[in-house]
Amino acid sequence: MSWGIELWDQFDNLEKHTQWGIDILEKYIKFVKERTEIELSYAKQLRNLSKKYQPKKNSKEEEEYRYTACQAFLATLNEMNDYAGQHELISENMTSQIIVELVRYVQELKQERKSHFHDGRKAQQHIEMCWKQLESSKRRFERDCKEADRAQQYFEKMDADINVTKADVEKARQQAQTRHQMAEDSKTDYSSILQKFNHEQHEYYHTHVPNIFQKIQEMEERRIVRIGESVKTYAELDRQVIPIIGKCLDGIVKAAESIDPKNDSQLVVEAYKSGFEPPGDIEFEDYTQPMKRTVSDNSLSNSRGEGKSELKFGGKSKGKLWPFIKKNKGATPEDFSNLPPEQRRKKLQQKVDELNKEIQKEMDQRDAITKMKDVYLKNPQMGDPTSLDHKLAEVSQNIDKLRLETQKFEAWLAEVEGRLPARSDQARRQSGMYEAQNAPSVNNCAQDRESPDGSYTEEQSQESEVKVLATDFDDEFDDEEPLPAIGTCKALYTFEGQNEGTISVVEGETLYVIEEDKGDGWTRIRRNEDEEGYVPTSYVEVYLDKNAKGAKTYI
Repeated sequence: MSWGIELWDQFDNLEKHTQWGIDILEKYIKFVKERTEIELSYAKQLRNLSKKYQPKKNSKEEEEYRYTACQAFLATLNEMNDYAGQHELISENMTSQIIVELVRYVQELKQERKSHFHDGRKAQQHIEMCWKQLESSKRRFERDCKEADRAQQYFEKMDADINVTKADVEKARQQAQTRHQMAEDSKTDYSSILQKFNHEQHEYYHTHVPNIFQKIQEMEERRIVRIGESVKTYAELDRQVIPIIGKCLDGIVKAAESIDPKNDSQLVVEAYKSGFEPPGDIEFEDYTQPMKRTVSDNSLSNSRGEGKSELKFGGKSKGKLWPFIKKNKGATPEDFSNLPPEQRRKKLQQKVDELNKEIQKEMDQRDAITKMKDVYLKNPQMGDPTSLDHKLAEVSQNIDKLRLETQKFEAWLAEVEGRLPARSDQARRQSGMYEAQNAPSVNNCAQDRESPDGSYTEEQSQESEVKVLATDFDDEFDDEEPLPAIGTCKALYTFEGQNEGTISVVEGETLYVIEEDKGDGWTRIRRNEDEEGYVPTSYVEVYLDKNAKGAKTYI
């Protein structure tokens, strides 16, 4: 099958077809280019998505990624980055191996096509010129033959006319001979041109056109092969990244399989364990006794004179108050005394470890400077040894400061470790009380008490009042609805509420009581809808509403 033979007369159609083939190639190039843009856009979106959900440094989110489930999620984000990289690689390879190559090939193809059709038009113009020469020679031969016939007829007419002179007859005869000679010459010329044209036409249709069309056919077939190779490359470039993408997905599956719910549960214990022990049993209070009975240990006030220094509700109060205490937005104490024992121990241990690392870093720097100084001493041309003395002294001072700081935190750590529930002191296990501090005494002071975070304690006044307890004990909080006021109180002293869950009051200030003392030495009060918290019971004088639910009545 040859275009030169089968399509010898389809020059124009072949020209249109080959142009269509180039258009198809350019369309495919455009398709691949848009695919690369999609791959880049997809990769960019994946990277942005991964970055969006990455934990922020030095934030609470970073701490959350200790849990295996969060680590699996983090691994997924990291694998998505690698996944995006493979799509960027697809785009890069398609650009270099398909688009760039095809664009160059299209330019070459256009030049080749132009050359072939130029040769075809040139051959076509040559055969057309030969045809015109043949037509011209033919018309001249025809004209000369007609002129010769007319001259012959005129001569015969003159020769037959008796009235015409011999001179005129001779002239007509010569004219006829001349015309006959011209006709013969035209015939010879026409015959020669005709033979030449037939030869050129044979060459044109059997040599030139087949050769040109064959080249055009080969050019078109190369274009088709090139498209096929590009399509194959397109698929192979996708296939090349499948193993890496598979590894990314395997990494995600592996991260998912590494999730350990037991480990995460243990981390929750380590993160939130307070170190307090559950509250003990509540003693029965016999209200059938005379009204002058000894005031029970869990009433609003208790006399120190009766020698009941052990807290009855220390453990209970801790168990009840701690979960509901609102976070204080003030500065965190340096010794972390605002935290429960176990959390405080962890923070102190973390601080000690950080300081030890800084000490080690400074010591390494000191050793490096010392070695450099020894080198300078042995080789003075390298530097002045005394120039390092100032830096060496500065590093040594930093080490001394860090060691003092470490000793301070180690002392706090030893203190809190000695007060964790492992100790046998029942009072400390129940209340988490660390140190006894003296506080002003008032009429309704309770026994030794501590703050909800274990950082505040106070002495109880020896004065007490007889109280009658209401039978309705409502120990539960409802965080969704504010507690109703059950009375009022007047601040006897100014109290700076710097710990979690406490509230500051000014001497003489009147506030609402929303929860009375549960036996732990703290009363919950409210200033307004947004400000509420605990104050030491010994710092306020309480006036309870007798009709309020859960209120105690003073006698």
